Amino acid sequence: MSKADTAWCDLPQAARDAAYNNAAAVAESAAWIAEWTRVSAEIRAQAPAHLDVAYGPKPRNKWDLFPGQTGAPCFVFIHGGYWLRNSREVFTCMADGVRAHGWSAALPGYTLAPDATVPEIVAEMRAAFDWLADHREGYGITGPVIVAGWSAGGHLATMMLDHPLVSAGLAVSGIFELGPLRDTAYQATLHLTPEACATLSPHRLASSSKVLAIAYGTAELPALVANSCDYHAKRTAGGALGALIPLEGCNHFNVLASLRTPDGMLTRALIELAGVR
Repeated sequence: MSKADTAWCDLPQAARDAAYNNAAAVAESAAWIAEWTRVSAEIRAQAPAHLDVAYGPKPRNKWDLFPGQTGAPCFVFIHGGYWLRNSREVFTCMADGVRAHGWSAALPGYTLAPDATVPEIVAEMRAAFDWLADHREGYGITGPVIVAGWSAGGHLATMMLDHPLVSAGLAVSGIFELGPLRDTAYQATLHLTPEACATLSPHRLASSSKVLAIAYGTAELPALVANSCDYHAKRTAGGALGALIPLEGCNHFNVLASLRTPDGMLTRALIELAGVR
């Protein structure tokens, strides 16, 4: 057992819970979610789009698809919320930056815990990407697909990096090692098993050869910062490609702000991933 593992095991339960509780760490977290929800609802009401397109049988097995210019890259954004909260509808505004450059955008939903386990959620995402690969041209999505996600969505985006449809990825404030979550209050809802942690923790898996940029806010909880930095170091040591992007002074919520502007740091990172100059 490493020193870090020993230190984690020695923490009282309240400290373990706080180590991953982003909402509690950011006083204005609810305000950020409310703002995203409001702006995203306006976009969904006004922008040309195909909304609530089913890829599977369950209520949340839906895509929101926003066609862009012919041949332009497609930005797929997977929402976060520890696999147990939020929805794709809240995050439509995260595509504003790349849509200003003519990109398409696609946002998938998934069943939340406890109605689905994390392995089942990953399987739903694979089914969603299979569906998109087969049907996207009929919805005006024709260019290369760049997958991105935030928090738990960063984990899911990383798990989708090996899908044949995906060209490259961006994980923002992702969770790449699931094991410690079994020791937090989230476990009561997630029911993570040792097998799930072993097979679905990107940090324990062979890294995809595709480029994955990893971004995080320097003012995030130390556990989240470590997830990003440690996983990037692991990928780099194995020869995998992708930048580590620290967003100075950003917390777990305002770290997404630069996705919403055409010249934001994360928008520029996506354009670079797509090879667009």
